[in-house]
Amino acid sequence: QVQLVESGGGLVQAGGSLRLSCAASGHTFSSYAMGWFRQAPGKEREFVAAISWSGGTIYYADSVKGRFTISRDNPKNTVSLQMNSLKPEDTAVYYCAVRMSVVVTTTPSQYDYWGQGTQVTVSS
Repeated sequence: QVQLVESGGGLVQAGGSLRLSCAASGHTFSSYAMGWFRQAPGKEREFVAAISWSGGTIYYADSVKGRFTISRDNPKNTVSLQMNSLKPEDTAVYYCAVRMSVVVTTTPSQYDYWGQGTQVTVSS
């Protein structure tokens, strides 16, 4: 079992920044991929960013490319999402997820463990 705890969500003005962090604990293994997803009210959960164990493979959704940066700190089993130039349409619950594989994917069903989510609200 793997537990994931997100932190860093909150309320921010458009154009501002937030940094989300996710810590994994429990029965973890090396070489797992980590990702961020988000879900706004009335919408499907969508991919935001993902990163491989080594950091050599990184994917971003087109909607956040150039604004968001994903990184990880393997000794601490954490992944972060730096969000800059935030827009109201970024408002959503953001979820951290772990995929127990070296292969990075962008599909929610491919991930094995999920955090409880953290609310990000961007005001205009």
